[in-house]
Amino acid sequence: MQRPLADEIRPKTLDEVVGQKHLLAPGAVLRRLIERGTDANMVFYGPSGTGKTTIANIIAQRTNKTLYRLNATTASLQDVKDICADVGTLMAPGGVLLYLDEIQYFNKKQQQSLLEFMENGSLTLIASTTENPYFYVYSALLSRSTVFEFKAVSPKETEGAVLRALKVEQQRSTLPLHWEEGLPLQIATAAGGDVRKAINAVELLCQAASPTPDGTLILTSKDALQVSQRSAMRYDRDGDAHYDILSALQKSIRGSDPDAAVHYLGRLLEAGDLLSPCRRLLVIAAEDIGLAYPQAIVVTKACVDAAVQLGLPEARLPLAEAAVLLATAPKSNTAHNAIIAAMADLKKGKTGEIPRHLQNVHVDTSGQEREQGYLYPHDFPHRWVKQQYLPDALQGVHYYEWGDNKTEQAARAYWEKIKGSDF
Repeated sequence: MQRPLADEIRPKTLDEVVGQKHLLAPGAVLRRLIERGTDANMVFYGPSGTGKTTIANIIAQRTNKTLYRLNATTASLQDVKDICADVGTLMAPGGVLLYLDEIQYFNKKQQQSLLEFMENGSLTLIASTTENPYFYVYSALLSRSTVFEFKAVSPKETEGAVLRALKVEQQRSTLPLHWEEGLPLQIATAAGGDVRKAINAVELLCQAASPTPDGTLILTSKDALQVSQRSAMRYDRDGDAHYDILSALQKSIRGSDPDAAVHYLGRLLEAGDLLSPCRRLLVIAAEDIGLAYPQAIVVTKACVDAAVQLGLPEARLPLAEAAVLLATAPKSNTAHNAIIAAMADLKKGKTGEIPRHLQNVHVDTSGQEREQGYLYPHDFPHRWVKQQYLPDALQGVHYYEWGDNKTEQAARAYWEKIKGSDF
């Protein structure tokens, strides 16, 4: 059985690794550790296809420890126990180097089983994960390890790996093999920073290539588009990519950039996620536009309702309308800041008794309503009368600060006129 091309041309040295210059450039900490034959425990964190397994293999070549591999999606606690049982035996006289892929799928007990051997140095752990290790890796294990973050590889860097894969395929092809100009960069760009995905696309493209009448294989951009379609989408509804896109959507709208807003909205919708952008757009309308344009949440709610009723793909139209509206609307977070400040005081225990005149109407033991002294604002000019509303312990506290937008300044001018010196 033929090995996958991505595994066949996997880099054997640090200089062959594509991307990760922040980790592997001459003088970088990880490179120095590897070159000196480190025994340090490490956690590699980053997207798929960015070199985590490759680097682990290179480290394994530089150590005298016996290499074991486990994938946490299929491994059991017994597998871990079996590996630990080899420590100090003829099976692993120099100790054990364990490469544990997808460590986020190991539960706490499975992760804890490694601690004793990591502590005395008989087991070196190199774990990899596509999820934030500070959320998914047991804290005691994390405290004994160093986290290195791998980043998505740029299209320009990925292009080098694609060209290498194409040349390998060209050399072993029984027919002359050529490709259209710009094809390597097209594949690299579509891979979305995943080098393995780019190489797999090359392999698939070569397998699907049909010979021309003159017996030549030509790899075309049209075929490459079909092979690599949607591959640039990094998305997992329960993973970091999901929340990164939602965060980017909100920050783009908050920053009043409609182009970026529809880009990130499109990424969510292209992945088939309808409910997440609906919910986030409603949050944005209240949090970031707020009182500067109070009707924004009404319009957004109408767009969300229409999107849910329409479903995809038509749902993209009302949601795009909402995203552009929110991005171009004036911004105010005064209501957001007010409730955050009020709740912060509550968490500190700053409450106090509700003023007597604001309490619900009570009756005494004789069945008569007790006088509360509440002044009904509608009985006074301009529907306002001065009286205390905050508890005694919070008198003089201000949670809400007027925004500098037209709507809030109009409201401020109105109440300054009504309240006068009491404002």
